[in-house]
Amino acid sequence: MKKLTLGKSGPVIPSIAIGCMRIADMEESALISHISFCMEHGLNYFDHADIYGGGECETLFGKAWKKTGCRREDMIFQSKCGIVPGTMYDLSAEHIFRSVENILKRLDTDYLDVLLLHRPDALMEPEEVAKAFDRLEQSGKVRYFGVSNQRPSQIELLKKYVRQNLLVDQLQFSIPFSNMVAAGMEVNMLTDGAADRDGGILDYCHLNDITIQAWSPFQSGSKKGIFIGDNENYPELNQTLRDLSEKYRATPTAIASAWIFRHPAGIQMIAGTTKTNRLEEIIRGSEITLTREEWYRLYLAAGHMLP
Repeated sequence: MKKLTLGKSGPVIPSIAIGCMRIADMEESALISHISFCMEHGLNYFDHADIYGGGECETLFGKAWKKTGCRREDMIFQSKCGIVPGTMYDLSAEHIFRSVENILKRLDTDYLDVLLLHRPDALMEPEEVAKAFDRLEQSGKVRYFGVSNQRPSQIELLKKYVRQNLLVDQLQFSIPFSNMVAAGMEVNMLTDGAADRDGGILDYCHLNDITIQAWSPFQSGSKKGIFIGDNENYPELNQTLRDLSEKYRATPTAIASAWIFRHPAGIQMIAGTTKTNRLEEIIRGSEITLTREEWYRLYLAAGHMLP
């Protein structure tokens, strides 16, 4: 499997991270098997958030991983904080620190490998974030830091105060939901794709050695649901996926995954599935290197344009 370096100073990681948002309804035995399968296939990066399942996802994972026989030092635990569901966003020092304390208890671990700020907080005081990061790093409770769903100017504001390198920005990204590609292609045009909705985050992360983690990699974006198999809304895209599936002897899911891995920014995919066969398809996608022509065929088939 393709390997990446997390940001400019982090550990070597797999190109696929395991999203844990959907594990709340899993039986413990199934979750133990899921974690074991991931570890056996080199998928040792597990992505959490304190709001997933109201904290239940982390609690269940914390009980299950201990029963797999895996060593903690062989696993990478990432979690996110800052959302108070239905109420507000809170990136105050006290909220960040308290959130991490609770995350560690639920995951039954002494430290997080990576902590991300889940969403931008309009009332964020960057000095407060810096205070929290310093305290967490010095206490050994968090090793690396990053953000989620943030634009370059927000990251730059944090960097003015935070001593630690920000290694990650987790962003929604798929073949149809790829405005951060389109905005860079349709420069100075009056087209929908030309709208700069993220401040040039793709180039910014590439330039600053920040790893983009792609969440919802198979979601349509503006149209609800998964685009793979949605022949009503994405007939040309699905036909192209099928054509390339035949060439590479892989599934459409594998080809859609390969499209993300092909980008030179070195994007890590968040795979939220709990199904073994789907993970095998995504792993297969990490082994496929699409040609430039094939990558653009998929991009155009999703409804994007070339000026």
